[in-house]
Amino acid sequence: MIDFGDFKGMAAKLQVEEIVALAEENDIEPASLRAVIAVEAAGSGFDSAGRPKILFEPHIFHRLLAGDERQTAIDAGIAYPKWGMQPYPKGSDAQYSRLEAAMEINQPIALKSASWGMGQIMGSNHSLAGYGDVETFVFACMDSEAKHVAMMVSFIKSAKLLGAIQNRDWAAFARGYNGPAYAKNAYDVKLAEAYERFSN
Repeated sequence: MIDFGDFKGMAAKLQVEEIVALAEENDIEPASLRAVIAVEAAGSGFDSAGRPKILFEPHIFHRLLAGDERQTAIDAGIAYPKWGMQPYPKGSDAQYSRLEAAMEINQPIALKSASWGMGQIMGSNHSLAGYGDVETFVFACMDSEAKHVAMMVSFIKSAKLLGAIQNRDWAAFARGYNGPAYAKNAYDVKLAEAYERFSN
């Protein structure tokens, strides 16, 4: 197993000029990119302990595992077949506790089964975010929020969502970024409201 320690790296905070530079390099309006950041991670990529914000997804862990490992995870209460079968535990410590338990079963799959940082990009999407393996992706998440935003931009382009964010088609963007159930959490509405806030 690779040692991630306590998941604390440099944890460098994002500067507004870094957002503007990344947005303009990729022909995205800065207010649009800031809206995605605000909605996806409440404006911050790190928790109060300096770890990347994560959300461990038991249904993804279940899907990616097989055989005895899957059964072990089910028995431990950290894997189930469908999203929403159980409420998420509250607080970052609880999320990391789940992640660490999952890592004992299968480290790479556990890392792929959490969403990470400002953009809440799934570890399983590390290649879309610009990283060849999930471990390098996680270490980058520990480094800086600027890397989080660069991952978001890479994912947006890889997932062919650049047109949606450029046109402020928030429903299409939310469908591609958050999945088909985006409307349950009103992601499109939240993005539109955040955009208006930042553009003003």
